[in-house]
Amino acid sequence: MKKPTPYTISARMYDVISFEWPIYRAGRTAAIDLMALPAGSHVLDVGCGTGLNFASLQRRIGPAGSITGVDASPQMLEQARRRATSAGWENVTLISADATELDSVDLGDHVPFDAALSTYALSLMAQWQIALDAMIGATRAGGVVAVVDMQKPVGRAELWTPLARLACRLGGSDIDAHPWAAMPTRLDTVQSASVRGGHIQVRVGSVPSV
Repeated sequence: MKKPTPYTISARMYDVISFEWPIYRAGRTAAIDLMALPAGSHVLDVGCGTGLNFASLQRRIGPAGSITGVDASPQMLEQARRRATSAGWENVTLISADATELDSVDLGDHVPFDAALSTYALSLMAQWQIALDAMIGATRAGGVVAVVDMQKPVGRAELWTPLARLACRLGGSDIDAHPWAAMPTRLDTVQSASVRGGHIQVRVGSVPSV
């Protein structure tokens, strides 16, 4: 029997079972606020999943902008496609691809993008450094790159660490990956935010001109 693709069964229920509303939406919101995208921006969403970033991005970029969503799971992309179709967003392009094997030639007409983001996706990848470099390489000089990902809660919220670890384990994420830590050496003017007891880390930087 063929091994099921990740999310084959859960893709249709992902938005409900992923704790999006009580926990993880806060990270998406913080990142997109820090990105401060002007209308008409062309955005690359790496590991876009079911398209949970799309609505917030659309409010920023408007119909003159565009979203190119990349994900390795056809089932997740199908949910993202349904979301875009239901909302009437004609400026969304979806690409089935492994983020660690991205080729800018395959990303469409908007390369280099004005911005790229990855939310809760890099920690799923053993070679997340390659995916981060691909995001930066696909973004124009002066454009912004955002990463949202997870770590163990800190301070008073540290008591929630077992639950945070369990959630990451069930989702296939490495809670100790800390992909944002590589951004200061690759990007300029890295801004940060920390939400939900430090469990969610947000970094947004600009692509160097050289």
